[in-house]
Amino acid sequence: MKVEYIDPFVQAAFEVIAQVTGDQPTRGPLSLRDKSFTTQQVTIVVGVTGPVEGQALYGMSIVTASKIATAMLQQEVISLDELATSAISELGNMITAHATARLAKSGIVCDITPPSVLRGMNVEVSTFIPALVVPVLTQFGKMEINVSLAEVAASGKKAA
Repeated sequence: MKVEYIDPFVQAAFEVIAQVTGDQPTRGPLSLRDKSFTTQQVTIVVGVTGPVEGQALYGMSIVTASKIATAMLQQEVISLDELATSAISELGNMITAHATARLAKSGIVCDITPPSVLRGMNVEVSTFIPALVVPVLTQFGKMEINVSLAEVAASGKKAA
C-alpha cells in the first residue's frame, strides 16, 4: 500500500473531526495490521471503488462514539441509539468523502460506498491487503483509522 493513499485519510480525519466537534486531534504511531483483524466496539466501514479499491474502517469504543455523537448532535447522547449511530456513520462518510476528494486532486478519482456500522467487539474483518492503522487521539477518546487500499490493474484485478 502506498503512503500517498493513506495521507488523504489522515488529513481528512483531522479536518472533519475539527469541523464537526471543535476538537484538534493528534496522530498516534502508525502500524500495519494483517489482512484479518478484529474490530473495536463501534466500527464504521466505508468502501472505496475506482482505480484504487478497498475499505476505510474507523473504530472506537462505545464511550468515544457516544462523546463524538454528543459533540456532533450538540445534545447529550446517553446510549448509542439510532440517531447517534447515524451521526457516527456520517462521520465516517464525511472523512472518506474528503479523503477521496484529496485523492481526486492527485488524479485518482474514486467513489465511496454508503457507510455501514459494525457494533460488537471481536468481529473479524478480512481485507484484501493489510491495513495501515492510524490512531487519532481526540479529547473524546481514541479513534483508529484502518485504510486498506490497492490499485486496480488494467485487467480489473487488484494489484498488491
